[in-house]
Amino acid sequence: MLRTGRYRSLAVRHLRSLHSTSRCRRELFDPNNVERASDEVDVCIVGGGPAGLSAAIRLKQLEQEKGREVRVVVLEKGAEIGSHIVSGAVIEPRALNELLPSWSERADHPLTQPALSDSMKFLTSTMSFPLPHPPQMSNKGNYIVSLSRFTAWLGSIAEEMGVEVYPGFAGAGLLYSSDGTSVLGVRTNEVGLDRHFRMKDTFEPGMDFRAKVTLIAEGAHGSLTKQLVRKFDLRKGRDPQTYGIGVKEVWRVDPGQYRPGAVVHTMGWPLDLHTYGGGWVYHMADGLVSVGLVIGLDYANPYLSPYHEFQRMKHHPYFAALLGGASTRLAYAARALNEGGAQSVPRLHFPGGALVGCAAGFVNVPKIKGTHNAMKSGMLAAEAAFASLSSAPADMQPYEAALRASWVWRELHEVRNLRPSFNTPLGVLGGLAYSGVDSFVLRGRTPWTFRHRGGDAAHTRRAGAAAPIAYPPFRPPLSTDLLTSLALTGTNHAEDQPVHLRVAGGEGGRRAHVRRNTEEFAGLLGRACPAGVYEYVEDEAAAKEAGWNGKALVINSQNCIHCKLCDIKVPTQDINWTVPEGGGGPKYTIT
Repeated sequence: MLRTGRYRSLAVRHLRSLHSTSRCRRELFDPNNVERASDEVDVCIVGGGPAGLSAAIRLKQLEQEKGREVRVVVLEKGAEIGSHIVSGAVIEPRALNELLPSWSERADHPLTQPALSDSMKFLTSTMSFPLPHPPQMSNKGNYIVSLSRFTAWLGSIAEEMGVEVYPGFAGAGLLYSSDGTSVLGVRTNEVGLDRHFRMKDTFEPGMDFRAKVTLIAEGAHGSLTKQLVRKFDLRKGRDPQTYGIGVKEVWRVDPGQYRPGAVVHTMGWPLDLHTYGGGWVYHMADGLVSVGLVIGLDYANPYLSPYHEFQRMKHHPYFAALLGGASTRLAYAARALNEGGAQSVPRLHFPGGALVGCAAGFVNVPKIKGTHNAMKSGMLAAEAAFASLSSAPADMQPYEAALRASWVWRELHEVRNLRPSFNTPLGVLGGLAYSGVDSFVLRGRTPWTFRHRGGDAAHTRRAGAAAPIAYPPFRPPLSTDLLTSLALTGTNHAEDQPVHLRVAGGEGGRRAHVRRNTEEFAGLLGRACPAGVYEYVEDEAAAKEAGWNGKALVINSQNCIHCKLCDIKVPTQDINWTVPEGGGGPKYTIT
């Protein structure tokens, strides 16, 4: 008889608590001298987002179809399924229709607001002009949803089917075979360490989940994905991944401004003509409106602040009218998203497992959607994993072949040149011109593929070659300071835990970081981070230890909303985002 995920979750949490070490009080943690709980599973999935949950559900469907029991575990670093999920979001239900054909018959489904209209605007500082709406951006048949709620709903279905879902368990490390050539599972992170890696009374070591197949579904620029890409050279022959940062809010708007089902996209102001990005307005169900701005992280000016750009965008007459009157801001969020497209998708398989969803990067940038592709990748990975359970290590090559033969790859191939077309000396206007021709006429049927040249950090100019940006003061309630917005994320991390944002190279590395980032890039992270994590402060005493020229780096890790911008954009490429204690971070519900 199959055990439910919730029942199993209690058992595993109890097993973990048995290995707590109350006697090790404030002793320095030694990972090589600790007893760990270990569990054997068939498939371990890291990440409880749409991709990971779709893989889990598909595995349980195959279990029912084939009559072969499969133990499936989903590890999710958020305190609850969906609490770390951010998106616009307009969902194309193509993958959902394949995964759960009768989903609309479920009374609890969250896809209650269909998209009813589409428009696109080009903004100047005071005016807006209609733009032709590319066919790829049509939202006929799509739904406007909270992706957080949608993910929580998928999680409930997975648990109903017998998937063991463990929120609050962060995948911190990978388990390898003795010769290091294959992945054998995942280790969760330690709980109860202080900032100096000493064991508190509440210390519990991480658990080992040993798996026949390990699926990495941790989202864009995940920490385990980075390790796998390096170890197995998964980017050999592929372009670098490029990213955008999405900053958003959810408002309950004045009834006079609410147009249920309306989808609006904007380009132009407040960004200049050499910075890729655009805004959105999605009229959700129940009088809610999602408003946001995505900025390509290949932006050049180190003085740019994504948060400030978004706040001033709301003072454009169009947005000011929408969010005026009796409107109320309810939520704030930010997250990095993949923008590289087909040419930036790495090799998807490695011995013992595979990358799925945004860990690999299946966002269709012109369509401004990726959830359907992420879900389909999870389903295809599940089918390959089920077939490979009898081999050791699991051979997931059929997954990559299946994905490249699927509609996901056809969709990404068709639009592969649109995003990189904005990376020319002609900037946004050149990209708009090329994208218009490719979208309406060529439809991707070209013998060429534009390449991504270098990562996003490499596009950053030195401060001396860039113009400082003077942002206007905040004018509540339409625009507010960052900490006021941050309070709407519900972010919380356990006090006195190790800082999970690590500067490479110890004190010497930190000193070099401060020197280059303050002298050459005007302290970029102090502006770029949408959660106020990084500050370069005047502190002579701290600077003597690990700073430069009277300046020191302060990392307010308790503010971190897990957006990953710092790891991607810092020009010195020396910030390493690692998982904090499981359950920490934002607590999104309507994003």
